Amino acid sequence: MTGLFTPIQLGGMTLSNRVVIAPMCQYSADDGCMNDWHLAHLSSMAISGAALTVMEATAVRREGRITHGCVGLYSDANEAAMQRVVDACRRLTGNAIGVQLSHAGRKASTQRPWEGRGALGPQEDPWQTLAPSAIAYDPDPAWHTPRALSVTEIRAIVDAFAASAERARRIGLDCIELHASHGYLMHQFFSPLSNQRTDDYGGSLENRLRAPLETARALREAWPRDRILGARISADDWVVGGASLDDTIAYARGLQSIGFDYVCVSSGGLILKARYDVKASYQVPFAQAVKQAVPGIAVRAVGMIADAQQAENILANNQADQVAMARAFLDNPRWVWHAAEKFGVSVTVPPQYERAAWKAWPGASLARPSS
Repeated sequence: MTGLFTPIQLGGMTLSNRVVIAPMCQYSADDGCMNDWHLAHLSSMAISGAALTVMEATAVRREGRITHGCVGLYSDANEAAMQRVVDACRRLTGNAIGVQLSHAGRKASTQRPWEGRGALGPQEDPWQTLAPSAIAYDPDPAWHTPRALSVTEIRAIVDAFAASAERARRIGLDCIELHASHGYLMHQFFSPLSNQRTDDYGGSLENRLRAPLETARALREAWPRDRILGARISADDWVVGGASLDDTIAYARGLQSIGFDYVCVSSGGLILKARYDVKASYQVPFAQAVKQAVPGIAVRAVGMIADAQQAENILANNQADQVAMARAFLDNPRWVWHAAEKFGVSVTVPPQYERAAWKAWPGASLARPSS
């Protein structure tokens, strides 16, 4: 048995393989509500064979959306719309389904990628952004300057995460992932580049971790222990003066002590003009460092992982416990089936598609001669 197709225990659940579909924003929601696009997209992911699909970054408050098209889980309408999609996916698969809960902070009120990716202009229904400190995402005057959150507002956002977790519980989801990376609000508290507060929520690492760990505790209290609870954290801001890998390891230790089941180790996204070399497995060394330093919590690698042998090597070399992919599944929703074919492993395929499985279809060798 290959590492990719070895089961793993997280929380009270056993996942059948080590492949995770990472959250992928679709920017297609209606005032935070999932619609037919999400139904089609997530249904395809659900039958992919990945043991866990984590749905896109989902805002816990309306102002926490990145764009007008981002999904939320802060209203009854949001909950009902997500319930419809999840129920449909449940009819298609027994594999786990989760959601990534997020607040965009100063990166909110922006255009969809195909509309320009910049801050919403005056005629685009912008809204006031919020952050640990009144520091814009970029010095360009077009970017909104956020309003610094009061302590009361910070605690209200912590409560909002817990409330969204309760909605996720009612929907019947298997996993919650706290989004604390990619420059969004929890990452903004963590990094000294975006958090220049002088109260108990800024300054020292302990203070910069206060809001993220308070949020983590609230999620742990709200979320059943027989399901999966994790976080995506950031290991490098790719800018001098940003949070360090040692800071990230301390962060992971904090999450482990609270009772989180896994961390997914990513990087970047905090500073618009940060530049770094995006190459194959470029974030895997961060995951490996966290895994070595923080026993007792599963570690997930992500970032330019696309090839089955590449993913297998990450697990075989003990660099991570799971691999997460996003665009690789947009490119090829049958990634898991093809990986199983490469390694000669039998996996469950929907009966409607069995005649295209590699053992049943001679055309597989024509379509993938090198597999």
